[in-house]
Amino acid sequence: MILNTTHHHPEHKKIIADLIGNPFSLVQKLKLGGIGSKRMIIDEVSPNMQSIMNLVSDLNYGNIEMRPKGILVMINKGLKNFTWIIPYYQLVIYKTNGSSIHAQGRFVHFRNNTTLKENKRFFDKLLDQKVKYDQEYSSLPT
Repeated sequence: MILNTTHHHPEHKKIIADLIGNPFSLVQKLKLGGIGSKRMIIDEVSPNMQSIMNLVSDLNYGNIEMRPKGILVMINKGLKNFTWIIPYYQLVIYKTNGSSIHAQGRFVHFRNNTTLKENKRFFDKLLDQKVKYDQEYSSLPT
């Protein structure tokens, strides 16, 4: 689900909390060493997300925030902000010539540059959180 989060709406906070949980507490944020990525350059998006990208040759930027049951991918389009809500069970990450996030029939590909390399620790934490979630909510008997 993609929301226009340029302006604060209380119902957006409720939708996000219902889908992927409330934000981490301050103590949890400190234990994790941070829950947000640095700003990354978006190279490519799926055709069904072209409407939220800059139409001119400006760079598109995005960043990621972890939540207990999923992630938020924030994308800036000029002065507008869009948030893509992805539960962990729908999340797929590919590391080919950069990094791309796939879910819900959409994808965002981040450019392979220094900011992506600086976010390596963040992606490692993100994958650890996804594994913890998958283990906790696994339907297979152990």
